[in-house]
Amino acid sequence: MSEQQTGSVVAVSRDDKHRFSKPVVTDIRLVAGYGIEGDTHAGATTQHRYLIRTDPTRANLTQVHLVRSELFDELAAAGFAVTAGQLGENITTAGLDLLALPLGTRLHLGAEAVVEVTGIRDPCSMIDKFQPGLKKVLKSTDASGEITRKAGLMGIVLVSGTVSPGDELRVELPAGEHLPLGVV
Repeated sequence: MSEQQTGSVVAVSRDDKHRFSKPVVTDIRLVAGYGIEGDTHAGATTQHRYLIRTDPTRANLTQVHLVRSELFDELAAAGFAVTAGQLGENITTAGLDLLALPLGTRLHLGAEAVVEVTGIRDPCSMIDKFQPGLKKVLKSTDASGEITRKAGLMGIVLVSGTVSPGDELRVELPAGEHLPLGVV
């Protein structure tokens, strides 16, 4: 993992309806144990449409979705035009390799908010409805059979607070053995 342990918030997004992309807003309020105020994915139990059908009592490990802005340049090089909020993320970051963080990492956002990383996002078929062929770029398999997922990571809100573009993002790595991110 990179030695850099800070980054910044580039954009914040939320939507009160289940749509693929989320509109960019001036700030978002993170609520401990709940998620993002006014966002359809907020709640103590899962709000993901597929997961709610299979187990509506499942803990919501996907309260906050983060994507690194550097991904947009990679996608542009592959012929896709993607901007903040369009992959459904709540927080778009810069300067930090989110996908290299271990499970349980705590992200301090702005003056107060803290999000604990719960896993990696597995790109779904909705991505190809947004832009045909995008899923193959965001989820690929290399020659050795290793799957790479680039659609961001997920977390839960531990400490409430307001997050805005320009806020610092500081990493607090978990104590002990660093476990790799799994899919949530």
